[in-house]
Amino acid sequence: MKSKKNICVIGSGFAGLSSATYLADKGHNVYVLEKNSKLGGRARQFSSKEFTFDMGPSWYWMPDVFEKYFNDFNKDIADYLTLKRLDPSYKVFFHDEVIDIPADYEELKNLFESMEEGSAEKLDLFLSQAERKYKVGIQNLVYKPGLSIREFLDKETIIGALKLDIFQSMHNHIRKYFKNEKIIKLLEFPILFLGATPKKTPALYSLMNYADIKLGTWFPEGGMYKIVEAMVKLAEEKGVKFYTSQEVKKFSYTNKKISHVITSKKTYDTDYVVCSGDYHHFDQNIIEDKYRNYSPSYWEKRILAPSSLLFYIGLDKKLKNVSHHCLFFDKDFEKHAEEIYTTPRWPSEPLFYASFTSKTDNSVAPKNHENMFLLIPIAPDLEDNRIIRERYFDLIISRLEKLTNQNIKDHIIYKKSYGITDFKKDYHSFKGNAYGLANTLFQTAILKPSLKNKKLKNLYFCGQLTVPGPGVPPSLISGNVVANELTKKID
Repeated sequence: MKSKKNICVIGSGFAGLSSATYLADKGHNVYVLEKNSKLGGRARQFSSKEFTFDMGPSWYWMPDVFEKYFNDFNKDIADYLTLKRLDPSYKVFFHDEVIDIPADYEELKNLFESMEEGSAEKLDLFLSQAERKYKVGIQNLVYKPGLSIREFLDKETIIGALKLDIFQSMHNHIRKYFKNEKIIKLLEFPILFLGATPKKTPALYSLMNYADIKLGTWFPEGGMYKIVEAMVKLAEEKGVKFYTSQEVKKFSYTNKKISHVITSKKTYDTDYVVCSGDYHHFDQNIIEDKYRNYSPSYWEKRILAPSSLLFYIGLDKKLKNVSHHCLFFDKDFEKHAEEIYTTPRWPSEPLFYASFTSKTDNSVAPKNHENMFLLIPIAPDLEDNRIIRERYFDLIISRLEKLTNQNIKDHIIYKKSYGITDFKKDYHSFKGNAYGLANTLFQTAILKPSLKNKKLKNLYFCGQLTVPGPGVPPSLISGNVVANELTKKID
């Protein structure tokens, strides 16, 4: 290494924490500036009236990515987190029946076979192909920086890519194997948040079915925020410094480089900047016009993954007939997807998701109480106000009560909502999106916003609007990828 550099990382979400730790591990002076008062970005946590809520991500999938992250620093994840595999993985409510998705694969095959004759054998075939995609996709393609087509021109990558079904849709791919509509919905569910309908999502993403079914659904004791705490602890062990309530307002420049990062409170010297905050916000609002990577029209043409309307609820009783994760597919999947992606509007009959972490973890709610997290996927940039939120809350609570056969509304002792306007205010989120850019064919790899600023020599980007894309594991990977690129530049 030539010399120690001062590196400013903007944002303390998973991508920011990841990049900061990898860079500090190389011996650099790394400091993280966080806009909000608590670290973690969208994965923050809050407590009220003895209830504790994870504010954003709630699914712990792809455990191998987390293990690799800690192993990269010669650490064991078990030293930082206590993980529990959930069984059932999740519960699914259809209009006429409720299905528990077992963690055990043989049990799952038996379930599928009871729904459609021959589907157990077909699931083996479907998942063996999904496993190949996962291994090529996660262990090879997603760790590429997407800066040049040359990255993808080696023989192994080309042969692998040809087997990835990039040009076939998930919709058609799943239906080659299965006819039962409920099985189809179960297999299409993991891509609901990837930002396109199954008809427009590449069949590559059946790799998510492998992650779901074979690698399992886990939960870190104490909540998803424990991952943030673990990553912060590891970062601090490497020497990373953290500064909260420091919103970046502008940069100063010398010789086509950022020389200072100016926050609402202080000015910081820097040699390099890694921005894990909202890419669009920094590109369009913070960087001087002449240094922008993209035009306003470029950003307007981007296809975004959904936003969400969220509710954090505290109940004064324990609920029956629910599991840690519950999916409500009692309404038309296609219609809701169309209202998110094709003709964006508030959904007429939304599907929704509910999480009850107090079913797994006693520390997140008072004794004999329940904490409930509700999420409705919605199109980004919709009108968002209290009246609309209340209408949707009443709608899904009524369905929840009916489908689980119990009174819930009368037992609410705490309630907080979170929506598009909050995503914009707290994270400067582009159009109030919750997950980043949609994973469509034309927004993959080199077709995503570049992780390098093309006009400033020392500005890099990571996070959900650049490679590899939305989700917690991809964000961890994004931080790793950008740290590798910056390290190459410094060395």
